[in-house]
Amino acid sequence: MPPPDPTWQQPAAGYGYPVAQYPAAPADRLRAAVTQRNTTDYVFAFWTALGWTILTCGIFGYFVIYQLFKRSVDHNLRRIEVLDSLTALAWERAYAAGRGEELTPHFHAIGAQINEMRRVAAEFRDPALWTLISAFTGGIGQILGYVFLDQDLCAHEAAERSAEEQLAGVLGALSMPVNLPAASAPKQRHNVGGRVVALLASCGLYGLWWQYDLMEEGNANYRNDRAREDALLVAVGA
Repeated sequence: MPPPDPTWQQPAAGYGYPVAQYPAAPADRLRAAVTQRNTTDYVFAFWTALGWTILTCGIFGYFVIYQLFKRSVDHNLRRIEVLDSLTALAWERAYAAGRGEELTPHFHAIGAQINEMRRVAAEFRDPALWTLISAFTGGIGQILGYVFLDQDLCAHEAAERSAEEQLAGVLGALSMPVNLPAASAPKQRHNVGGRVVALLASCGLYGLWWQYDLMEEGNANYRNDRAREDALLVAVGA
């Protein structure tokens, strides 16, 4: 195992040296994070959720809010671990190939994007508390929660895609080419003002469409992440 490069210990670098931070080997961390994706990357079926909400006189709707926040938090944390362990594995191989110094700027760029994902993960998004906020404040809390979920997904998606592209470049330079699937168009933030107007004009019915968008946009992100994640795993032989 290579000794820690002291430059990786500086917070300003935007990335902490992974082997020094974590007792588990990067490959073991990567395998553990990948095996969790069937539980963290919850995929919604809107019509099923709507049916249960109607059958339970709205009670199931609170579970929907809870799960929207929970999957956002869980998926982001899992993806941080996947990309961080992949980066640690790439660093080990770059060091072994004698190209650590050459590729260090790329690792710093990857680390900056992972830190952006960490920033998103540190926001106040506790699923239980946001469910209670929505229950006690009615539409106001729910709208605010929807805005935060949308912003989080935009920031998360932009950061992870950038990190993946940088990782693919590093692995390619180390003779581990990555057949990274093309990403869909970057997600744009919702027009909150227009959606609030539509919500008021429809006496709240537009809230179902808004919820549908949040579900499907998250679903699409998880499907895209899985394909690109698999491509990186194949490249490193994991």
